[in-house]
Amino acid sequence: MPHAANIYRLGVKELWSLARDPMMLVLITYTFTVSIYVAATAMPETLHNAPLAIVDEDASPLSARIASAFYPPRFKPPAMIPLSGIDAGMDAGDYTFVLDIPPEFQRDVLAGRSPTLQLNVDATRMSQAFTGSSYIQQMVMGEINEFVHRYRSNPAPPVDLALRARFNPNLEQAWFGALMEIINNVTMLSIILTGAALIREREHGTIEHLLVMPVTPFEIMLAKVWSMGLVVLLAAAIALVFVVQTVLCVPIEGSVLLFLTGAALHLFATTSLGIFMATLARSMPQFGMLAVLILLPLQLLSGSFTPRESMPGIVQQVMQAAPTTHFVALGQAILFRGAGIGVVWPQFLALVAIGAVFFAIALNRFRRTINQMA
Repeated sequence: MPHAANIYRLGVKELWSLARDPMMLVLITYTFTVSIYVAATAMPETLHNAPLAIVDEDASPLSARIASAFYPPRFKPPAMIPLSGIDAGMDAGDYTFVLDIPPEFQRDVLAGRSPTLQLNVDATRMSQAFTGSSYIQQMVMGEINEFVHRYRSNPAPPVDLALRARFNPNLEQAWFGALMEIINNVTMLSIILTGAALIREREHGTIEHLLVMPVTPFEIMLAKVWSMGLVVLLAAAIALVFVVQTVLCVPIEGSVLLFLTGAALHLFATTSLGIFMATLARSMPQFGMLAVLILLPLQLLSGSFTPRESMPGIVQQVMQAAPTTHFVALGQAILFRGAGIGVVWPQFLALVAIGAVFFAIALNRFRRTINQMA
């Protein structure tokens, strides 16, 4: 009981220290509100309201049909401009695409000739340039083929392929972006908060006060783990309910409580990792540089951005020892696919084992650091 009381009181002290740090409070608030909203809505890899202009030098039914094929949400309604307005519009950044339909285009098409359309692309907008060029080519060729054959229906394919998108029927990328941002932010913020808490005490000289108190390194470390982990867990729960479900209207298929349980196990590992990193760094700038080196591989190779099956085999094997790999897997299974404990229990066990190892390594390093300061 005395040990539990010490751990509780030391944890409360950490919470009060965090409450007096306005920059950390701003970071927590931004990470679980604005950052999630931006990640869900800012999707440069998709074609959304791309500005398009058309130079119609033919003024024929076919050119009007091509112009009417472009409409929101992929493209803005096309602006009809003269030939002399191409350079000025693209130099000013008003248009990403300018389609030039030459004179007598319809006549050449009906005569069986091969007229040339000119598509001008602002390649500084790389993501839209690549995706939009392909869309425009397909849409223009589709309109031309339908005009030549005098009907709009597609020919019956030899095989009827029925496509059914599960878990995200409308292929809304905001669903993926919002939930993945929460999963990644839980990892990032837990490491930063615990590491900053230890370095802050060292810089302010309060760690020496703890050394003369009847507390053990185990109690000091566990207090930082539960207090900072609790802050991140509460922030993630609030973000799931108010930002993801209420503001972004993203449906969550599985149990939020089960996801938060897995997040708590993940936080046990990442907060221990944060303390271990703080014992290696001598100042906050050093800790920040070390965090960049650790966080980037943890997030990029965990499967949150790229499927792990697409990575080299050696990377997949190495990342099995990272808690983020299992946390991303269980998060996607629970939040996206509505999986229960019968599906994600291997990830839960892996997080328990990895967390225990990380905690033991961090505690050993923390004890040695404390002994050197004593």
